Amino acid sequence: MLVRRPLIVANWKMHGDTTQVAAFAAAWQDGPAHVDVVLCPPLAYLGLLATALRERHIQFGVQNIWVAPAGAFTGEHAAEMVRDLGAQFVIVGHSERRGQFDETDALVAAKFQAAMRAGLSPILCVGETASQRQRGMAVRAVLAQLEAVVEEAGMGAFENAVIAYEPVWAIGTGQTATPEQAQEMHAAIRAYFSRRFPRCDLATQVRLLYGGSVNPGNAAALFAEQDVDGGLVGGASLDAAQFSAICFAA
Repeated sequence: MLVRRPLIVANWKMHGDTTQVAAFAAAWQDGPAHVDVVLCPPLAYLGLLATALRERHIQFGVQNIWVAPAGAFTGEHAAEMVRDLGAQFVIVGHSERRGQFDETDALVAAKFQAAMRAGLSPILCVGETASQRQRGMAVRAVLAQLEAVVEEAGMGAFENAVIAYEPVWAIGTGQTATPEQAQEMHAAIRAYFSRRFPRCDLATQVRLLYGGSVNPGNAAALFAEQDVDGGLVGGASLDAAQFSAICFAA
C-alpha cells in the first residue's frame, strides 16, 4: 500500500513584518521527521525567513508568480526568480487570486505550467462557493477547475504537483468543512484522476491537502481521513506554536 508523506503548507498571505519573522523563527519547533513542512510568506520576507530557519526541517514557497520568465511586467516576479531565491513551491489558483484579481482557469493553468518550467512544485488550489455547494454542484465545480489545468499541462505535470481543496466558503470565515465533506471531495478528485489516466498511479500518488480555517482543534480529525494528506493553513500558520501543533497533528 502506497503511503503518501503528509504535507503541511503555511500561507501567510499579506501578513508579517521583520519583527514577526524573527519571533516566528525563534519560537518554531520542527515537526515530525515524516511530515513535510512548507512556509509561504510574502515574497518580501522569503529571504529573511529562509535565513532565520536555515538548517531546519522546513522548505519554502511563494504565493504567486507570473507566467513569463522575464520581461516588462512591472511588479511581477517570475517562477525562475523565486526558484533562484530558494523557493521549492508556489501556490497557484487560490480563490483570493481567482476572485479578487480575476484570475481565470486559463491563467491558473499558465501559472501552473510556468512553475513546472522553473522546477517549482505547484500547489494547485481548487474549491467551490457556498452557492455551488448548496445547488449540489460542488464536485462539478472543483473538477472543472482541475480539468482546465490537466488539459493544458497534461498528466506528467502532476507528478510533482500538489492539489489543495479549499472550499471558498471556508477560507478565512472560521467555518470548516467537516472531515466527511473533505474526504468526499478528496475521494472525488482521486476518482477523477483514475478515470482520466487509468493506466498510471497518479490517483494514488498525488498529495491532496485540505484548506479552509484549519486550526489545532480540527486538524487531527481532518488529517485522519484516508485521502487527506495534509493541509494548506492560513491564519493559524502565523503563530509558530499553533502551526507546529497542526504539523504534529499530521
